[in-house]
Amino acid sequence: MIDREDAERMLGLAKVDLKAIRNMLSPEEFEDSVFGFHAQQAVEKALKAWLTLRGVAYPKTHDLRLLMSLLQTQTHEDCHPFSRLVDLTDFAVQFRYDFPVLPHEIDRVQVISEVEHFTAHVGGLLDEAEAAP
Repeated sequence: MIDREDAERMLGLAKVDLKAIRNMLSPEEFEDSVFGFHAQQAVEKALKAWLTLRGVAYPKTHDLRLLMSLLQTQTHEDCHPFSRLVDLTDFAVQFRYDFPVLPHEIDRVQVISEVEHFTAHVGGLLDEAEAAP
């Protein structure tokens, strides 16, 4: 069953985390782990909004790979343009409780752009669903 109110709520929460990362451009002020956590949270909540919009039940998880895979297998929608976002999964738990050793520096501007694009995509899907009879 599609729960538009829940999808709207989840997307609204995703936008709160997106707003936070827009204000975390400075690595001197915000550690990569803090920036990455909020970026991961924005994607997770937007993914859960998309799943909810499509009537797909999801487990209690922070694993973006699992959620995106579930979306693709259950709805056959193309998630490929957003596939790089699953790399944020490690920020959900692992980096919050340990000092991260990142393989490379995070391109915050790029991450923000990708998260913005993703949340806008889900927002568009929500708008389409609301316009449908």
